[in-house]
Amino acid sequence: MRPARRRRPCTMSAAMTYAYPIMLDVRSARIVIVGGGTVACRKARSLLAAGASDITCVAPRFSSRLPPGIRRVCQEFRAHHLRGASLVFAATDSPQVNQSVVREARRRRIPVNRADADAADSGDFTVPAVYRRGPLTIAVSAGGSPALAAAVRDDIARLLDPVWARMALALRGLRPRIRECSALNSRQRRRLLRDLAGPEALAILRQGGLKALRRWLGDRLPPL
Repeated sequence: MRPARRRRPCTMSAAMTYAYPIMLDVRSARIVIVGGGTVACRKARSLLAAGASDITCVAPRFSSRLPPGIRRVCQEFRAHHLRGASLVFAATDSPQVNQSVVREARRRRIPVNRADADAADSGDFTVPAVYRRGPLTIAVSAGGSPALAAAVRDDIARLLDPVWARMALALRGLRPRIRECSALNSRQRRRLLRDLAGPEALAILRQGGLKALRRWLGDRLPPL
């Protein structure tokens, strides 16, 4: 009788790779969006909300929903439209045009996002599903499935305690106070910042508000 074969444990393929998550400051970026339809408008709005101020849209025609503050170039895409760009979005409804944008951006070593990400070449980065509340931002990616990423984001939004966003806002003012306290060493600063993200500090903020949290922090700061 042959011995039963041992089943191999299920492991992920060694060839599987993951995108590197990054939060990008676009305030000083020169951004080019190729496209003038619904997707391009959505990209433009989200970039403006993130503080981008130098955005050019290139398309033969533009949706009336394109927000103000966007430079419009009413032309078919040509390679020279990417001159000087630091970030590019291929957001047309033509796979051929999008591929041309990706190819030219890569030739110029400019990071490029492609809207039709189901294509064989999806560009250099994808835009995750995002939940924002105040300074708190949660980004979700699901391996190239935007619908799944959006569903996960919505689930997180329903479950997330609003006090986390309040704490993120509070820390904008409290972190400098901790950093500038000369009586603390680096280890004590790290410990105090961890404590501020802990259950005790969150409960105090939830129940007593920012004033109570400031008092709680003041009790833990050594005298100067």
